[in-house]
Amino acid sequence: MIVIDEERIFKEIEIKKPASVSLNGPDGILPQVQETAMNITRRFGIPAYVLADTTWGTCDLNSNGSKVLGAEIQFNIGHTINTESFEKNLILINAFDDVEFDSVAKKCVDILKGKQISLVTDSQHLHQMDKVNEILTNGGVYVKIGKGKGQLNDGQVFGCEFYPATELKDKVDAYVFLGQSNFHAAGIALSTNKLTYVLDPYFNEVREVTEFAQKLKKKATLAIYKAADAQSFGIIIGLKEGQLSKVFALKFKKELEKEGKTVQLFALTDITNERLKNLKGIDAFIQVACPRISTDNQFDKPVLSTPQANALLKILRHESIDEYLEIPHWL
Repeated sequence: MIVIDEERIFKEIEIKKPASVSLNGPDGILPQVQETAMNITRRFGIPAYVLADTTWGTCDLNSNGSKVLGAEIQFNIGHTINTESFEKNLILINAFDDVEFDSVAKKCVDILKGKQISLVTDSQHLHQMDKVNEILTNGGVYVKIGKGKGQLNDGQVFGCEFYPATELKDKVDAYVFLGQSNFHAAGIALSTNKLTYVLDPYFNEVREVTEFAQKLKKKATLAIYKAADAQSFGIIIGLKEGQLSKVFALKFKKELEKEGKTVQLFALTDITNERLKNLKGIDAFIQVACPRISTDNQFDKPVLSTPQANALLKILRHESIDEYLEIPHWL
């Protein structure tokens, strides 16, 4: 069950005495966010708006929505990083999953005993790292935990950012991800090119995601080669707060025009196949908003992420694209 740090929220409200607040979090914990909003209203008698649009992380906080509503504080729940306040009047609130890993960790010992592994996880399971580390170590698995960098805590990864994992890729045999998310684990596998296992406490199973990750890579690589035949490109800038990468967009425009390509610039909040169907005369797209949009979604035309776009430029220059996803940050 997801446990939200409501005491932290209540403390902030008691100190700042806002007339209204807003809350948001990942789709999977929205029911708990709703309950917290109701608890705020019951306790303080103020409106507590739930921003129910999708939020994928600290690049996608929807603080603009909070400002439109006039909420004096926004609480973004469940995107734990190594700081508690991201911008003025926007506070990051922890949400931990209290599920136990004991049983599935013991299963992992049977598979990886004697191996050197790197232990990694997402925001909701950071508090379980020490306990799982102890179980694996006592069972004869050699455990390393990579150092945090940027926004990341030690052993933490995002869907597009893998510093604690990639720094150890020459020192470990495999990666072990705590949680249920193939989304995060596949990113680890692709950025390190190492065996990656998910310790899923919900189904009490240890599963290897390398095959799944390689399917994503094949799809991403095929899109690059299809885009290499395109003459007209649309470059999409994301309009979400942390996705406004105009510098990268203008760089790709300049480089593609050097290769004789026609380029148009677009901006979108949500980059979906349905939205792109409205844009005519474009053979392929590059989006500089979020790399996982390109690898994890289906599009009628090639839609390349920043790493894919860099690989495309190499193909157009007759250079190798080996290891194009084996980088710590896909931006």
